[in-house]
Amino acid sequence: MADVIIRNTKNLKGVVCAPPSKPYTQRMVIAAALSNGVSRLSNPLVSEDTEATLRAVRALGAEVCVKDDCWAIQGTDTVKGAKKPIDVGDSGATLRFMIPVAALASAPSAFVLGKGLEKRPVAPLLDSLKHLGAKAEVVKTGRKTSIRVEGGGLNGGKTTMPGDVSSQFVSGLMFACPLAKVDTFLTLTSPLESKSYVLMTENVLSKHDVKVDISEDFNRIKIAAKQTYHPVDGKVPGDFSSAAFLLAAAAVTDSKVCVKNLDYGSIQGDKAIVRILKQMGVNGDVREGQIEITSSGGPLSAVDVDARDIPDLVPVCTALACHANGTSKIHDAERLRLKESDRLTSLYTELSKMGAEIAMDESGLIINGPCKLHGAIIEPHNDHRIAMACAVAALRAEGETVIQNAECVRKSYPQFFTDLHMLGVDVVGWELDR
Repeated sequence: MADVIIRNTKNLKGVVCAPPSKPYTQRMVIAAALSNGVSRLSNPLVSEDTEATLRAVRALGAEVCVKDDCWAIQGTDTVKGAKKPIDVGDSGATLRFMIPVAALASAPSAFVLGKGLEKRPVAPLLDSLKHLGAKAEVVKTGRKTSIRVEGGGLNGGKTTMPGDVSSQFVSGLMFACPLAKVDTFLTLTSPLESKSYVLMTENVLSKHDVKVDISEDFNRIKIAAKQTYHPVDGKVPGDFSSAAFLLAAAAVTDSKVCVKNLDYGSIQGDKAIVRILKQMGVNGDVREGQIEITSSGGPLSAVDVDARDIPDLVPVCTALACHANGTSKIHDAERLRLKESDRLTSLYTELSKMGAEIAMDESGLIINGPCKLHGAIIEPHNDHRIAMACAVAALRAEGETVIQNAECVRKSYPQFFTDLHMLGVDVVGWELDR
């Protein structure tokens, strides 16, 4: 366990690169693993979650050669059952994507869940798979929880699932059902949230010559059977979800910061952070492959954030709202209670420690700013986005803020504290990220 201290920092300046996208890396790895041939991924994200995805595809028959900033993945046209239980850590995407893929194998597989992942929902996916001829169940052995997938292949057919629990359930079927015996027809029983992640999956599949038909209202998806994944080389784009914390750090200080490796044309819902910052009065200059933030460090304008399609931006928007004039509202964020932590409660608890005037209801947060923040000891609840959000809030807090168990950022952005330090943030203990 490692602690990081963030001290009040008035000025930031410099150029950093956004980390590679975690969701793109995971999707590209899985599509490559299902392709009959070698695909090369350049600029992949190396993090706890992407390493979990690599473990999973290797266990199911793919071969991976890691060299410098390129992963060469030899896919398999026949998914194999895992000989040993697959440790997916706390990676919800790895688990939810790979359960349907494991159902394609002739032999059973088991996925071992980390403690944080045990609390996150998976039942809607398992129920949906039953309709498609696959059996998977939760198994408790002592203190360990695992998911056992029987294997035997996917029949395809008609199935349903809610669209407002996790879009990852939908993406999981999109990966596996092109290899089913008959066409799959998925109907969502509630409106789909986080649509951009489903579109991201569709985009990755299309590059491997796999087609999925999504209705205009996102309520119905048809996946043709007996398709073939073809190998393809690709570069992982930079991640707006992670870069949002760098852009926010610049916004709340007297700064001129350039974040490179950001393609505003990529299919990432969290590029909405640029629009939100502009609504708050921050000058964000979008150029080819980069975004530059110029800020005086003065109070921002309050904002209203609908979180249905951008849940991962809620932590950073909450931190920004603490430095905004007026009442900011973050709503339609019920799903955040089912993330790595109950993020609404985590944000309310930890930012309150720092003196934030913040209220919480079942589906959102209300922040009355600007808040006179002070240093505090922060417990991020083993949640990378809580740790990073509190680090941003701490930049304008009086005194110093201690973020305990700061290594949780390795889930998505291992170099976060290093990059803050490069921009001029007074960080103590940042060596843990080297």
